Amino acid sequence: MGLSLLDGLGPKAYRELLSAFGTPASIYATPFGELRHVVSDEIARQISAGLDHAALANSLAWLAKPGNHLVTLADSAYPRRLLEITDPPPLLYCKGNIELLNRPALAVVGSRNATPQGEKTTEEFARALSEHGYCVISGMALGIDGAAHKGALSGNGSTIAVIGTGLDIIYPAKHKALAHEIAEKGLIISEFSLGTPALAQNFPRRNRIISGLALGCLVVEANLQSGSLITARLAAEQGRDVFAIPGSIHSPVAKGCHQLIKQGAKLVDSIHDILEELGAPPDRAASPEKPAQADDPLLAHMGYDPVTLDALIERSGETAETLSGKLLMLELEGRVASLPGGRYQRIN
Repeated sequence: MGLSLLDGLGPKAYRELLSAFGTPASIYATPFGELRHVVSDEIARQISAGLDHAALANSLAWLAKPGNHLVTLADSAYPRRLLEITDPPPLLYCKGNIELLNRPALAVVGSRNATPQGEKTTEEFARALSEHGYCVISGMALGIDGAAHKGALSGNGSTIAVIGTGLDIIYPAKHKALAHEIAEKGLIISEFSLGTPALAQNFPRRNRIISGLALGCLVVEANLQSGSLITARLAAEQGRDVFAIPGSIHSPVAKGCHQLIKQGAKLVDSIHDILEELGAPPDRAASPEKPAQADDPLLAHMGYDPVTLDALIERSGETAETLSGKLLMLELEGRVASLPGGRYQRIN
């Protein structure tokens, strides 16, 4: 654990030290002159200075608490799938059920600025995957990530959140309650030492773990600059299956998925598409596509793309006052969401 606290020691250099000198204890016993042949002078100096006992005491106190674990490359609990990638983390700080690390899993990722329909679709897919015994992996970000964790928690396969901070920091703060639920019913992991803040460069770095732990990666919504496309690219490079859900040609958060499909990702419009690819029996699949409850004609007029009140007036022939009342009732029933710019979208 002491090596993980060194400032500037990345996974590659960490593994090179272990390869050259063996155990952490042997590394700390190695003279400066030999260390500098493997790592930078600055890292060699930090190692030669010995353990930071104050920082180590804090980590050991955290590790002594129930549910907290440290899993290293030498442990049998270390996820086997991460050993297949080119840059596996030397250790993982874990909070929750570490048995999930080696369960069959699928990564589910997407936009932080997800649409209500996108979040609903994500929850349904994640729930269906979890009910079939798959662990759902995501990054605990706002939007699609959060929806993936919530959906998975309602099934049997549970969920793993791979975060870009130390495990003593909850980011984003809005997911405090979700983080506690994941720690209780699933697993939260990080390669970063305790106290590591939410640094921008750490989130793309953790994406290789999200994809590496999984058999495949499902992208639900993503714009062309989304970090989810980084995760999908890493999944493809790691030999994992990549799946993408198409959306409206007018939606910015669908363009990333459409690009992935053009590049060879499997188009997904049903849970069956994923289960067939991963080898799960399709007759066991619980499709996330529920009846649209189209007993209200207004839902048929809305379609599934965002729509303005003026457009609905034109399509339905009803007055603005009548439509506003119906839209309010549908919102309260959780079947329609109001969007910025006076638009509405069907979500059920």
